[in-house]
Amino acid sequence: MKKLSILVSGKGTNMKHILESISNGKLSKVKIDTVISDRSCKAIQYASKENITTFSLKKTKKIILSKEIDNIFIKKIPDIIVLCGFLSILDSEFCDKWYGKIINIHPSLLPKYGGKGMYGMRVHQKVINNKEKISGATVHYVTKNIDSGNIILKKSCNLSSKETPISLSKKISIIEKEILIQYLNNI
Repeated sequence: MKKLSILVSGKGTNMKHILESISNGKLSKVKIDTVISDRSCKAIQYASKENITTFSLKKTKKIILSKEIDNIFIKKIPDIIVLCGFLSILDSEFCDKWYGKIINIHPSLLPKYGGKGMYGMRVHQKVINNKEKISGATVHYVTKNIDSGNIILKKSCNLSSKETPISLSKKISIIEKEILIQYLNNI
């Protein structure tokens, strides 16, 4: 059983999907050991109710935040670290140290629409503004350069002519969950 640590900043939709997949037997190779947030958020509250060890850290300079997370991981020794909507940038030393164990799920087909400031609805709006015909999600390794780590998995979907950022977000959310579970089942 692999120990999974999750870094999160919001509601924890993908984290909840991982927990549901463990509960219903669709994911049997991992156990969520730790959930860490850079702010007070719903995901931390949810994880606490599920009796998962949680840490709610104060969002601060990336070097300090990265060191605090590293200190937790030195004690917890995760097998895999998943960024589930984690909005803080981790410093290069942290990314280098944990490379190969730390992954992110991004709401576009990288390398398009990645990088600083490209998250959430911003990505979807840019995809629509550029009149793309397809979009999707990407699981990739985390490096010091935002959204530029080696790609592990991608999955796409078609955009309709009446696509909105909200409708695209719903499509992409389904894809994110699928490829995240697929990755975790293959580690």
